[in-house]
Amino acid sequence: MSRIGKKPVVLPQGVEAKVEGQNLSIKGPKGTLAMTMMDDLVKFDVSNDEIAVTPITTAQRNRQVWGMQRTLVQNLVTGVTEGYTKVLEINGVGYRAKVQGKTLNMQLGYSHDVDIDIPEGLDVKTPDATTIEVSGIDKQKVGHFAAEIRKWRKPEPYKGKGIKYRGEYIFRKEGKKK
Repeated sequence: MSRIGKKPVVLPQGVEAKVEGQNLSIKGPKGTLAMTMMDDLVKFDVSNDEIAVTPITTAQRNRQVWGMQRTLVQNLVTGVTEGYTKVLEINGVGYRAKVQGKTLNMQLGYSHDVDIDIPEGLDVKTPDATTIEVSGIDKQKVGHFAAEIRKWRKPEPYKGKGIKYRGEYIFRKEGKKK
């Protein structure tokens, strides 16, 4: 039995959930998100301010996806109520970023500027030249876009230069000895 899957997902005030066939849609104050359930493995039961996720049979495959499907439903509910934010920090001499319209412009020590188009549904802010805040209601989109930004200059272990998540620990190495 899945410890996570057994718990129902509680719907806060102002959040509505609808199941239509294989699709679950959740509407809240920040927007609407939808997902498709796994084919004939789990089912969603929406009743008085909670969603229960249950496997259809006790087969191993059904039990394997049970907890994951419940977590995905919880992510939808959290997204439409609170939203998600990832904060990236830039370290390095001359490294900086700024938002220009629907484009994130970064100077990362290359011979050219790095311009990344901001996807629809995401909000990107640069409170200062070395901080990037990516926020939105879809956890997967926020995490994926933050990873795309980080990919341009991963933090290196000697001086710590690069783009890292706020709170991320960078394992530091000792430099060469004379």
